[in-house]
Amino acid sequence: MLDEIRRELGDCQRCNLCSTRKNLVFGSGNPRAELVFVGEGPGENEDLQGVPFVGAAGDLLTKMIGAMGYRRDDVYICNVVKCRPPGNRNPEPEEVAACEPFLRAQLAAIQPKVVVALGKFAAQTLLRDSTPITRLRGNWRTYEGIQLMPTFHPAYLLRSPAEKRKAWEDLQAVMKVLGKQPGSRA
Repeated sequence: MLDEIRRELGDCQRCNLCSTRKNLVFGSGNPRAELVFVGEGPGENEDLQGVPFVGAAGDLLTKMIGAMGYRRDDVYICNVVKCRPPGNRNPEPEEVAACEPFLRAQLAAIQPKVVVALGKFAAQTLLRDSTPITRLRGNWRTYEGIQLMPTFHPAYLLRSPAEKRKAWEDLQAVMKVLGKQPGSRA
């Protein structure tokens, strides 16, 4: 099913981001994952490699996933927008509107038990809620019948390491729902 969605997306020209991208970054991981992480959009490293969450923020996300008892290829990782916004700016509403049907289709195809929204932009987009991430994080919400946990983006955690404890609390709540123990691969 994800392959069909990727084929439909094709060499996307639905918004202006196509003019500056190197690679479209669709998503990666287990197409039947019980856990999906959704970020904002590709950065420079992701754009170059065509893979979500590489570089320093990706390394931290991989460590977070491991601490939850998963490997990176056990989960699915994608972004709200599939092309890098110039200068890593926030995506414009028309860019989100062009990509969002594909994100919704990805989540519908995977049917995870839990979605973790990484950062303000992903959480606010999925929830259609402008509440600050500091108030959204740590509180279970629902997206299309799927449990959703907003938490801080790994790039933010690299800039604000004191917030890592709160993010870990959020991920522990996710683990509890999924029946996982820290660091276990069960």
